[in-house]
Amino acid sequence: LFRSTVTVVPWDYKFAEEDYDGIMLSNGPGNPEMCKETISQIQKAMEIGKPIFGICLGSQLMALAIGANTYKLKYGHRGHNQPCIDLIRDRCYLTSQNHSYAVDDSTLPDGWEVTFRHLNDNTVAGIRHASKPFSAVQFHPEASSGPQDTFYLFEQFYQQILTGAAQ
Repeated sequence: LFRSTVTVVPWDYKFAEEDYDGIMLSNGPGNPEMCKETISQIQKAMEIGKPIFGICLGSQLMALAIGANTYKLKYGHRGHNQPCIDLIRDRCYLTSQNHSYAVDDSTLPDGWEVTFRHLNDNTVAGIRHASKPFSAVQFHPEASSGPQDTFYLFEQFYQQILTGAAQ
């Protein structure tokens, strides 16, 4: 029997020391490089190996935690009509985005792949680990730009929590 409890913690909370089934790295404002304590906690959580899913700033923080780099976009991505392609399923989605930073895909370490690309400028819009249950998207699947087009990402994360395996 799976019991669902969500605990919300602040950015500097030592969540890697808690007993948990999975971690959702949420969105937020600002330069991801300023969140050094959070990045450190993500690294510790990744050593444990339980599922982690990042959204927006959470995606950038995950990238920094694995040693990749981020950079400031010239204009940023804003709005509910940002086109992204799902490279795994070969489908396009209109997504909701509001951020100024992106992940530099040339700095992703071995074992990591780009799963989504922004179609306006080809920037990284999603990453995942090839064998561990770690993934993230730069857009907001919870914002339902289309009628829950990317809701399957939450279902995947839930299945990873249940099975502990990458999807």
